Amino acid sequence: MRSATSKLSTLTTSTTSTTSTITTTSTTSTTSTTWTTSTTSTTSKITTTSTTSTTSRITTTYMPSTSILSNGKVLVAGGFGNSGYATSAELYDPSTELWTITGNINVIRSGHTASVLTNGKVLIVGGDNGSRPVDSAELYDASTGLWTQTGRMSFGRHSHTASVLTNGKVLVAGGFDVNGWLNSAELYDPSTGRWTRTGNMNVERFLHTQSVLTNGKVLVAGGYGFSFDLNSAELYDPSTGVWTMTGNMSFPRNDHTASVLTNGKVLVASGQGRGNYINSAELYDSSTGFWTTTGSLNVARFSHRATILTNGKVLVTGGLTYHGYSTSAELYDPSTGLWTTTANMSIARYSHTASTLSNGKVLVVGGFWNSYFLDSAELYT
Repeated sequence: MRSATSKLSTLTTSTTSTTSTITTTSTTSTTSTTWTTSTTSTTSKITTTSTTSTTSRITTTYMPSTSILSNGKVLVAGGFGNSGYATSAELYDPSTELWTITGNINVIRSGHTASVLTNGKVLIVGGDNGSRPVDSAELYDASTGLWTQTGRMSFGRHSHTASVLTNGKVLVAGGFDVNGWLNSAELYDPSTGRWTRTGNMNVERFLHTQSVLTNGKVLVAGGYGFSFDLNSAELYDPSTGVWTMTGNMSFPRNDHTASVLTNGKVLVASGQGRGNYINSAELYDSSTGFWTTTGSLNVARFSHRATILTNGKVLVTGGLTYHGYSTSAELYDPSTGLWTTTANMSIARYSHTASTLSNGKVLVVGGFWNSYFLDSAELYT
């Protein structure tokens, strides 16, 4: 089997760059010549992004939020860094590959959610401030670079999920508060800046996933609750505000990923459950309400990240594995149901963020590795 070659270009804080080459070996061959390895040598590039002179490295590193703004820039906010909980926020410009500081958030938080509203503003919600879960929420206005506080939730929560519904409201569900796991859900209305309670989930859960389906309903899957890893899944109907149970996954899992594919199915990948790291993946079909297994990942992992590429494939990066913190990355092809390895990241990381940019590249930011909070970022092209 021939090896696939990846190129690591390290950009300094100036506009010049230096280049070195690393080589990784694929365990599987594919016919793609852009993102995956083929039977002949191909090049897949991972680039370590630079920072501007205003900041030598990114400061929001572990469990920040990442949002793609309407202008194509990436907003990274909050999280936990080597100096503790961060109030800082930064912008990444794909056209220059540079970071700049923007307005600070008002409340320190990590493990929060961020949602890009239909009006272009970014809503960050909840999280943990080091002493308790946070009930506050803030709005970022890209036109001013400032954050303003908005309505508070009924519950402080972290490790919850949030989705923008087709009606423009934001659904927040589950998570963890000072009393334990939550089954409550709330709706944020951007037109009023207020939260209202909606129907409770049937199962308390956190570290679950939440996906908006093509029919407008919201699928919540897995997580942890009642001291158990969960294989259950539920559907939220915005027209009624009610949750109903749907088909169970074949394996309980938490800290997994969920991706809505271009065919409308939801791909759930890896995670941990029953004391094991999981390499299995499953597909949810909203037309039947059932899950079916699909190809397994090459590496069992959790606290990884998954992003949908412009070609419809899914890129999984990093996470924690049986061998420790991982640099590995894999691609899922919905047309074949198979996973193939691709170029490794330059730095092992978990609990990072990953976002597909408007230019098709994937930006990976921060995370944790071997007792270090990471202030680096990388590009997958």
